[in-house]
Amino acid sequence: MPKSSSLADGAKIYYRPIEAAIRWSGLLRFEQRILATLKQRPLPEVTEFPRWPMLRLNAERIFDALAHGEMPYGKDGLGRDTLGLAMDDSSLTVRHVDLKAWMAHYYPGEKPAFLFDEIERALHPAISLDTVGTLLVEREAIKARLAEHLSVYESLRAEHEALLKTHAACAADAERANAPGPRSETTYLNIIGGLLTLLLGKSPSGMPYSSFLTQEAIISAMVAHHSNAMGITERTLQAKFALARRRLQSTNS
Repeated sequence: MPKSSSLADGAKIYYRPIEAAIRWSGLLRFEQRILATLKQRPLPEVTEFPRWPMLRLNAERIFDALAHGEMPYGKDGLGRDTLGLAMDDSSLTVRHVDLKAWMAHYYPGEKPAFLFDEIERALHPAISLDTVGTLLVEREAIKARLAEHLSVYESLRAEHEALLKTHAACAADAERANAPGPRSETTYLNIIGGLLTLLLGKSPSGMPYSSFLTQEAIISAMVAHHSNAMGITERTLQAKFALARRRLQSTNS
């Protein structure tokens, strides 16, 4: 959205009080009509301009500020010695900067476009430009600190991921180191196959070596007594026993 121009809103270096009141009241497009009606009078009569009651009120506010020393004034835009300059003198003027400062202090809720730009008008009356500047500086400082924290976080996250990879690699190496080799596995399978043959076999005289009559009975007994041990499950034992018996048979054949 394009920013409104203060010149288009009637901004000048200095104003006669009635000119400032006209702009304050939003009546700039009727300025020539109003000035022609007033001629050299500084204030409209109460009965004049009934459609624009704020015109007289705003003019009275400005003259009241001048009379009570709240706003400096001069003659024809110059702040020279004003001794003897009457309030109704047509050459009495107030500077733009003085009028703006006075209005910001005494009427912070009113920000006419000829004095305040779009950003200033959008600000809450309790918030000054100095406050906004301070907030912007603080925001930039917070953004800088946040960037530092993010940098530290990214560094720590990278270190954490590297440690996880190192741990996983060490765990894999340990698992491989602890895993039995082909020779050891053959030995274990031969032992298991031999025990199964004995448990299910009979002596030369026909006497059973154990009370187990089937492989399933051995598996059931092992699961019942050692189900908490790793690998002691019915499915695993069936697979290992079958592999052990085949390995032992191939060795003996």
